[in-house]
Amino acid sequence: MVTASVSVLLVEAVIGMIAHHVWEQTQERPVLPYNALGLAVMVIVAPFIAAAGALLGALVTVSTVMPLLTLAAWLGRTFSGREVWWWVPVAAAAATAPPVLTVARLMEAGFLAGLVGWLTATIALVAPALVARKLLLANRPPLSGRAMSGRIAMYGTLAAVTAFTFAGIVLSTGIAYEPPRLNARQIAGTYFDGKGGTLTLTPDGKATAARVDTFGYDSVDSFEPVVRECTGTGTWAYDPADGPYSQQVHVSVDTCPVDMDSWSVYGTPEHPKLYVFIGDPDSWELYTLRRD
Repeated sequence: MVTASVSVLLVEAVIGMIAHHVWEQTQERPVLPYNALGLAVMVIVAPFIAAAGALLGALVTVSTVMPLLTLAAWLGRTFSGREVWWWVPVAAAAATAPPVLTVARLMEAGFLAGLVGWLTATIALVAPALVARKLLLANRPPLSGRAMSGRIAMYGTLAAVTAFTFAGIVLSTGIAYEPPRLNARQIAGTYFDGKGGTLTLTPDGKATAARVDTFGYDSVDSFEPVVRECTGTGTWAYDPADGPYSQQVHVSVDTCPVDMDSWSVYGTPEHPKLYVFIGDPDSWELYTLRRD
């Protein structure tokens, strides 16, 4: 029973990661570089992640799924005179409501986000609980845990492939986020870094920086930047390049200790954002300026 429940939880984890990837692609975010080293590390540690996932699944089974089955059985015998399967989702919905509501309140999530989280948590518990329940039924056909795990592996693989295919179809419809394609007039305005630094770009190509961070390096091989504030006036120009992902805003302020460099663009047409990478681009650490 534990093996079957863990198998279901692992399948759910794979489908959840696919769903999270689709959701992440729809969110407003800068263009991050491809990190080959990170991918290689993930491949190496994948067996350890799977082992940790199996251990976590076993803990969830013992601490949550099995008590859930006990509660569902008690509810069935108490209120309907016999144990029936639909008490499992009822018990799961009741059990997941308090923690999900607490998390939603702490994160200041909206009603819809809280509802989706509650339904997701409920379904995530119902599936392994129903599979485990089937193995516990006294009048069920002979079915070993290994046979049940084999069925889960087969149907789980089919479900994961289906989810992956559906994710590809959904993303191909154009719902994924894309930086806005702007022009010089739309770029002009005053940008803030949230720490007191401002960068004002006027339509006539003039730039005024006030306490904007710039990042220099002590040596060519160093990825640890030296941060210096930039205050002064200069010029700027917008380069549309070949598309929204490669467009750049070039800012030059002669009085700055370090070159202002080129800024990439994301955000929305109404509220564009400029950013540069800090240190090693593979670290995905950004310095961002936002226009209100």
